[in-house]
Amino acid sequence: MNDIVYTRVSPKYWRKETVASLLFFLPLIAAGIVLAVLFPSQWWLHVAWAAILAWAVVYLVILYRQAKVIGYAERDDDLLIRRGILFRRTTVVPYGRLQFVDVDSGPIDRMFGLATVKLHTASAATDATIPGLPRADADRLRDSLAGLGQANLAGL
Repeated sequence: MNDIVYTRVSPKYWRKETVASLLFFLPLIAAGIVLAVLFPSQWWLHVAWAAILAWAVVYLVILYRQAKVIGYAERDDDLLIRRGILFRRTTVVPYGRLQFVDVDSGPIDRMFGLATVKLHTASAATDATIPGLPRADADRLRDSLAGLGQANLAGL
């Protein structure tokens, strides 16, 4: 499997995930700082907002590393999806098992011109998503996979 060339997701994916994470972390940090200023005798409030800030920084570093690893490879009979930095995971989706392919794009995704391709098979346990693709690439992949799925399904 080492000779397989994976197509990586857009570099904008990390920026999009950073914005989404900051929408969560910044209000927590701000609330912690405000409480620490209002109640200066409560030393643990300073520790709380500093811990949240440290958590945010570590989380963003991990997000960056994870975003660099996510990729997919189209082969003759199946699609490979790779993710994970510490625990590496490769999902193999045979084209003949595809039932339908979704392309989702939330408001932050649209702001960055990105989309997520979701593959649906007969197995409920299949976690086959490819996040962070440019919208044009996601549409092309959806059309390509739908065509390959239909062709391989007819061959069964």
